[in-house]
Formats: sequence, C-alpha cells, structure tokens
Amino acid sequence: MPFARNGAVALYYEVTGRGTPVVFVHEFSGDHRSWEPQIRYFSRRYRCVSYDARGYPPSDVPSDPAAYSQDLAVADLLAILDHLEIDRAHVVGLSMGGFTTLHFGLQHPERARSLAIAGVGYGSTPDHDRSWLDDVTGLADFYEQDVTGAAASHGSAPGRVPFMVKDPRGWAEFASQLAEHSSIGSAITMRGVQGGRPNLYDLRDELAALQMPLLVITGDEDEPCLEPGIFLKRTVHTAGLAVLPRSGHTVNLEEPAAFNQLVQDLFSTADAGRWSARDLRSLADKQLGHR
Repeated sequence: MPFARNGAVALYYEVTGRGTPVVFVHEFSGDHRSWEPQIRYFSRRYRCVSYDARGYPPSDVPSDPAAYSQDLAVADLLAILDHLEIDRAHVVGLSMGGFTTLHFGLQHPERARSLAIAGVGYGSTPDHDRSWLDDVTGLADFYEQDVTGAAASHGSAPGRVPFMVKDPRGWAEFASQLAEHSSIGSAITMRGVQGGRPNLYDLRDELAALQMPLLVITGDEDEPCLEPGIFLKRTVHTAGLAVLPRSGHTVNLEEPAAFNQLVQDLFSTADAGRWSARDLRSLADKQLGHR
C-alpha cells in the first residue's frame, strides 16, 4: 500500500490517471472512497490523487490530541504533494476537506492551480455562535463510546437527509463506509480539527487577498453552509458560487454529474487563464444603471 509521510504520521493515498494533477480532500464523514464518482470521471483526463486524512485507516491514527489541528491537516495535504513531486495541483475538498483546501490556498497559494470547496461553513457564523462547540464535544464523546451508534446518528443528520431521500442506495453505501471509521480517530479529529478551526468570518482580510480561482459549491438544503457560501462569494473577488437545488451536504455524491461539470469548468477555465477576478462594477449601488 502506498504511503506518504508527514513526520511520524503515514498517510495512505491512491493515484489514478495521467495529466494535470488534481487532489481530492475528503470530509469528516468520508474517506478516500468518497470521491469515487469524481475519480472515475476526472481520471480520464487528469492525474487524480485521493488520500485518507490522519485518523482514518489505513492512514495512521495518532492517539495524541495534539496531533490533530487545521494546520496539521494543511501540512498533511502539502506532504502528499511533496511526496508525489507535484508542484501545483487543482485541489478539491468537501466540508472538513473544503476547509483544509481553503486554508491550503491561503497558506500555500503557489502550490494550487485552483480551489474547489463544497459544503464549507459548519461552525462559522457572523455572530460567533458557540453552540457549534457543544455539538462537536457531544459527537466526539459519542464516537468514543459507540462508533456504530455515532456513525448512524451523524450519517442521518439534517444535512444528509436530502441524500437519503433522493438516493437511498447511495446513502446506504456512504453510511456503511462511515461506520467503518476509527472510533479514536473520529473523536479526536472532531475535537482537534472540526472544533479547533477558525471562524471563516475572522479571516475576512486574508480571504479578500486570495487571488487564485475559487469555486464554492453548496446545496440549497445545507442550511449551515448557505450564508458562509455567500460570504465567501462577496469576500473573495475570484470566487464563483454554485448552489445546487434540492441538495444537502454530500453534494459530490448526491449530484455527481452536476458537481463534476461545475468542477470541470473551473479546471478548464483556470488552466486557460480565463478565471478572472470579479469586475467590481457589478458591485455598484444602483443596479439598474441609471444616474
């Protein structure tokens, strides 16, 4: 099995296809298998890389809580690129992986061709509502005590209901894979990465300075991500925002054809040098154009 290393931590990865590299970064409730509809599509034209974050076997599962944070997740992504000798890649992330992708773009802009982030926003509110941390603690404790029960509960959360309704077979596969995750890895990841990452609204200045192509994708029934998605669109002048109708949190699995088309357009436009910053005239106060 192929592994890259970030210090003492081994990270399992898979590479499929040839061409311009694309790296996929999974969500908390997923793993490298969560990107199968994307790998099958994009590997026809691109060199696709998927990997398991620390805490997700067969990657290592450190038992030290200090081994999990948003910055370490970014460092792991960088380690994957360095190990595979990838200078620059398109990076695609969902939810937890979307946050990692966005922070990677902020910290290492020279290593990214473009960023596609989906389902990003959980825990970020303009009023800094701290109830998110109560949810994080409760779910982490649940995973430590009963990984099967926690996975069943988390897999049926409100943001997953649209997937469950529209594609019961696909949702059942997702839920089955979620139940296979490490109890300890899930609990510490929930506390250290999910609970420890900064609020997006505190990063306004850094985000406003981001200059690379950015695509934000959200489902219209993924309530915690709708307002953050609009915030990102308004803050990052190179951001495009796509809202998929009647869709929840797991948009890449719920609507793979639409998701793939949106991301393909990002890649093609960015590689052609045509993904430009927003023309600020579109922000004029008088939208009808009269004097």
